[in-house]
Amino acid sequence: MRVIETHTLTPATILTQDENDWVYNGLDVCVTLEIVHNLLAQLDDVARPTYEFSKSLQGPILEMNMRGLRVDRERRDEVLTQYKSDIKFLTEQLNAFAEEGIGMSVNWASPAQLKKLFYEVLGLNPIKKRNAQGVFAPTVDREALEKLSNYMVAEPICERLLLIRDLDKKRQLLETGIDPDGRMRTSFNIAGTNTGRLASAMSDMGTGRNLQNIDRELRSVFIADPGMKFGNLDLEQADARNVGSLCWNYFVEDHGPEIAGRYLDACESGDLHTATCKLAWTELPWTGTPKGDRAIADQVAYRQDSYRQLAKKLGHGTNYYGTPRTMAMHTKTQVRLIEDFQARYFKGFPCIQLWHERVKHMLKYDGQITTLMGRRRFFWGRHNDDTTLRAAIAYAPQSMTGDQINTGMLNLFRTQKVELLVQVHDSILFQFPEDQEESIIPLAMEKLRVPLTLARGREYVVPVDAKVGWNWGDTEHDKQGNLTGNEDGLMKWKGSDQRKRQRGSRRSLSSLLL
Repeated sequence: MRVIETHTLTPATILTQDENDWVYNGLDVCVTLEIVHNLLAQLDDVARPTYEFSKSLQGPILEMNMRGLRVDRERRDEVLTQYKSDIKFLTEQLNAFAEEGIGMSVNWASPAQLKKLFYEVLGLNPIKKRNAQGVFAPTVDREALEKLSNYMVAEPICERLLLIRDLDKKRQLLETGIDPDGRMRTSFNIAGTNTGRLASAMSDMGTGRNLQNIDRELRSVFIADPGMKFGNLDLEQADARNVGSLCWNYFVEDHGPEIAGRYLDACESGDLHTATCKLAWTELPWTGTPKGDRAIADQVAYRQDSYRQLAKKLGHGTNYYGTPRTMAMHTKTQVRLIEDFQARYFKGFPCIQLWHERVKHMLKYDGQITTLMGRRRFFWGRHNDDTTLRAAIAYAPQSMTGDQINTGMLNLFRTQKVELLVQVHDSILFQFPEDQEESIIPLAMEKLRVPLTLARGREYVVPVDAKVGWNWGDTEHDKQGNLTGNEDGLMKWKGSDQRKRQRGSRRSLSSLLL
């Protein structure tokens, strides 16, 4: 092979086809090397640890990408049959409404026909959104259908369209993406988000799907390998606790531990949402005992939601700067109810508003935020734009959760005691030899604990909850706690599990033939 001095080349230089390929690949490698050396020189004391941490994640990420999840084909076929039956039933209902009530047929999968139905035939005010071409145009996406359902004439159609679309997404997931060895794989992207959380999409081979957003009712399709058992570790209320840690660190010096620590204390009380209820609905007959107060909080407050369910929804939305109008649309509650809740919420947890103001100040004067885990993000949008502000408020707690679960995952990977499978934002699924459960689960829980020392020496760690089972779905129980369904599913780990595996313990004939 002759030496080609690329700095002497011109468009008129005569090269063979092979030599063109050599030049192209040589330049590709050399330019990449020049770029990385220049970028590394720009890393400061904040960016370098983030870069090194991202590199260290390549091991566990590649392991999960390559291994994938085993699919119970028999269970998958059962679920698919049910979904197809439900879609057919709902489609027949939709056609009946459209043909008998309006006098036209409609294909639920055709946006053009749906736009004609709602905006021309029914004459409803078009819901518009900027499309891929940047044009503000009518849409019939999920958000639009939810708004259109407020019209009495459109409500039954919109409800069925939403149900059909949800079922069809699940059908598509189950019908595609399984590799010849009977496993479904994904491709995790370490740099896929601005917060440091992992993103995922189809595998490098073009199969599989994003396994981070699999609906819980679908998870029972994914099962552990023969002789293995699933462990699922979850960071309990990580985002909320991280909000509390930020409030403590930012305000404990100026406002004292009683005010700065009120939200974090509520998180660490063991029942944040009941504690929020007690602050938001002071007129209720609270008993002062955990069991009695929980019973009060579980009473129905609005429609089918209990006080505790409302506190969970509205507290989370309020933390992230949700307005009463927007939150009312998403939670199907009255604007006045949310306004009243937020007034009491901010009075009970005054540092939440102080934190929002602190973020506004950082956006205006710094244009950047660095989390307690040391990850920095620059915000290039206008500092007084609501979209930029909401992203900045959500950044620190969500980014901390991502770094906490990724750090725990890396710690667990380095033990070489388990096989990592899927990371889902604040939880990790892995499998292990089932006869080693009593030693593996405590070890894994310890590895996922990522302690921090906050201002004034306060020790802080997000607790870890563990479940075990042979498929990824949860077990089903009646009100008395008796097991009623999905007997192989994930069950809270309480030191041991006396169940025996019911299905999938052997490789099926079909998987062996593939």
